[in-house]
Amino acid sequence: MNPSHKQLIQIALVALLLIGCVAVLLPFTGTLLFAIVICLTTLPIRNRLLTLCGGRSNLAALLLSILLLLLLVVPMALLSGTLADGVQMGIRSLKPLLESGVPSEAPQWIVDLPVFGPDIGRYWQDLAESREELNKLLGQIFDPTRKFALAAVALFAQGLLQLVLVIFFVFFIFRDAHIYADALRTGSRMLAGDLGERMLALAEGTVTGVMAGIVGTAAAQALVAMLGFVIAGVPGVIVLTVATFFFSMVPVIGATLIWLGAAIWLYNGGQTGWAVFMVLWGMFGISSVDNFLKPILISRSASLPLLLIVVGVFGGVLVFGFIGIFLGPTLLGLGQVLIREWLAYAIPEASPAATVAETT
Repeated sequence: MNPSHKQLIQIALVALLLIGCVAVLLPFTGTLLFAIVICLTTLPIRNRLLTLCGGRSNLAALLLSILLLLLLVVPMALLSGTLADGVQMGIRSLKPLLESGVPSEAPQWIVDLPVFGPDIGRYWQDLAESREELNKLLGQIFDPTRKFALAAVALFAQGLLQLVLVIFFVFFIFRDAHIYADALRTGSRMLAGDLGERMLALAEGTVTGVMAGIVGTAAAQALVAMLGFVIAGVPGVIVLTVATFFFSMVPVIGATLIWLGAAIWLYNGGQTGWAVFMVLWGMFGISSVDNFLKPILISRSASLPLLLIVVGVFGGVLVFGFIGIFLGPTLLGLGQVLIREWLAYAIPEASPAATVAETT
């Protein structure tokens, strides 16, 4: 066989092998990436446990996996059950409204609203008088809301199962962490030398910084929300606080679902003033923490420009989903390093002789 043909066959076989490996791992890409993110951020804890366990990596990985199960999976399982019960309760509470209709007159505080209040009051009265129009409006609101709520419960349960799989991967990654770390350092050094090592360090710092920003912001939002719940007299403060912590990690809507639900509960209980307080507290207190604190925490920990962090987080979520929160800033940070290195080589500093030539 011609040596060139033999080499082509070898390359084709290696390419097919790589394609097969990618096809097998593709369904678990997001789960593996999330497991790697958790491993990077909890690496100091793992090293401490490894020391306490006398260097036994299996025991250290097992203890850390159990700790993650207790801190993440158990609260999310309780929240899944509470969320499912809440959706069923909400559907049951809306059924009497569909059967009996709304009161004949709008609440006075709605009528007193500036600009739009009188118009809303007249439309409310028309709805109360026209049963057909009321059923049409309630149907347009109720069906999509019910479907969205049930889809949210299903998505939350699916996320719970995915989190269990993530912790399963975390155990094996931590068990052989030294092997993977050496392989990454060797591979980055072979591919790009010193630049590869700097990019690897930047990727680790960025992922750790983003995780610290997300978890730190979620904790701050949960504390602010807990204070609002206590002031407004909302029951189940601990459950709502834990729910706020987890939901705050979801971009855009996040904690809004929790404090808005608390405000609706207060209004249905006749506590209109406290409901308005809860809405204002959520908009200007809880949500503002996410808008200001998260970019600051991430930029300080990840050593990246604030604009790059913000664009990376939102762009990554749009492209990759939840894991894009970590991938977006990391990819932009690595791209920034590559561009700077390219500019350093493409536009070298002018030598003294060249400077003299230009001036003459």
